[in-house]
Amino acid sequence: MTVMQTTPADTARTAPADICSAPPRRHPRPDGEDRYTISEVVAFTGLTAHTLRWYERIGLMPHVDRSHTGQRRYSNRDLDWLDFVTKLRLTGMPVADMVRYAELVREGESTYAERQALLESTRRDVLNRIAELRDTLAVLDRKISFYAMEGTTR
Repeated sequence: MTVMQTTPADTARTAPADICSAPPRRHPRPDGEDRYTISEVVAFTGLTAHTLRWYERIGLMPHVDRSHTGQRRYSNRDLDWLDFVTKLRLTGMPVADMVRYAELVREGESTYAERQALLESTRRDVLNRIAELRDTLAVLDRKISFYAMEGTTR
């Protein structure tokens, strides 16, 4: 396992819009033709239908379009958001903080500072976990070396 050194995010970017993740994944369909059913989103994201409905219920996905029959219709933008939310979950960010982040996004540009602070706090937590994992990896490597050496001397 290799752990790479990280550097702080470049805050001097001139991107006009808040992007969810970089680099963006390829979408299965081009914009304008991007109306996915919940089962298609399950297949693309690996999330369950139950999780998608729960995200909608708690406010992580509050604006999912519906067809004339009431079926959920997800867009490429929704897929990007789900990719970002999945990354946030991998960081260990509490769901309440993810919901707060989603609320801040909906409130607009005036919340950039609060969003940045929330992400910086999460980044610090991730870096601390990486340090803990490095220490754990070192212990495992020592034990593996010990058993490898003991196994050859018998």
